[in-house]
Order: sequence, then structure tokens, then C-alpha cells
Amino acid sequence: MSTKNKILDAAELLFADKGFNGTSLREITGLASVNLAAVNYHFGSKKELIKAVMSRYMDELSPRLESALLQLCERDDKPTLHEVFSAFIEPLLYLNQYRENGTSTFLQLLGRGYTDSQGFLRWFLTTQYPNVFANFTEAVHKAYPELSAEEMFWRLHFTMGTIVFTMSSSDALIDIAANDFSREVDISGVIEKVIPYVAAGVAAPISNK
Repeated sequence: MSTKNKILDAAELLFADKGFNGTSLREITGLASVNLAAVNYHFGSKKELIKAVMSRYMDELSPRLESALLQLCERDDKPTLHEVFSAFIEPLLYLNQYRENGTSTFLQLLGRGYTDSQGFLRWFLTTQYPNVFANFTEAVHKAYPELSAEEMFWRLHFTMGTIVFTMSSSDALIDIAANDFSREVDISGVIEKVIPYVAAGVAAPISNK
């Protein structure tokens, strides 16, 4: 394995587990068995390393997700919000083929970008992968045209919070399902459970207050 990939793999594990703010470059170099000069040579800074970790996943996810969302946008009939959010399932689950536990790891990393107040990361994702966000916004608007931009912001923010919390505790949820309800659930099952919930939340009636 190349030095660059060793650094990326170590950073990915630590960022997902401890967060971007809670992980030092010293910890990354220790886990990767490289020196700090190697990180500086390949990435230049911690911010660039964070971007590179996210890009490995987004480069795989974005074309599949763009295509799934575009199909909804180009339909003659109005899609449901359940269909819009269900468009994420196959692209997200593909990440498990790309990397072991890729789906959970990616969603945990994405959540870290919000909980760790990594504003530059959100800017990077929206500018580097604009079609994902444009197609998603268009699909939501087509499904629920009465939703204002402000209301859409709030509802999608709450949706992200729900998904991030769910995925960060997915191992515990899978154990609870098995022990308390005798239900065998994998990461695919967890995603399929949360989709109707977030779709219903975004589809809630608009308050006049």
C-alpha cells in the first residue's frame, strides 16, 4: 500500500471515530506508521487531508446519486418525498462494496462535518459536487413545490441530524433489534427504517404561524 493511502486509511478511521477536531496529525501518523513530513508532502495541511478523505467517498457516491436524483427530476409525474429519499439507498449501500463498512463510515464522516463545525468542508462539498445538491433540491421542490427555501433548509437540517445520529449509533441499533425484538437487521435495514421517517418529516404540513 502506498504511503498516501496509508495516511488516508488511518485518517478515515480516526476522523470517523474521534471527529475532525478530536484527531491530531500525530495520531494519524502514528496509526499510519509514517512521519509528519509525509502528510505535509502528500496533503499539505489537515484541512486538505480532510477533503481528500471525503473525496474518496464522494467521487464514488456522487455520479450514482446524481443519476438517481436526475431520473426523478425528469419524470413527467410528481415524485413522492419517500421516492426522493429512497434514491439515496442504492448509492449509499454501494459504498459498502467500495470499502468495508463504507456506508456507515461515510455517513459518520459527513456528520462530523456538521457537529465539528467544519464550515470549509460543507463549502468544499457543495462547490466540488454541485450537481448532487442541485438535483436533490430540485427533486424535493418537485415533490413538494409549496415548500419555501427557508422551510426546506430547516427540514433538511433536521433530516441530516436524524440520519447522522442514526448512523453513528447503527451498531447499537442493530444489537437492540436482535436482542430486544429478535430481528436481524443490517445497515441496509437501518437505512430503510429511517427513510420513511425523514420523508414524512419533510412532507409535514406547512405551519401558518
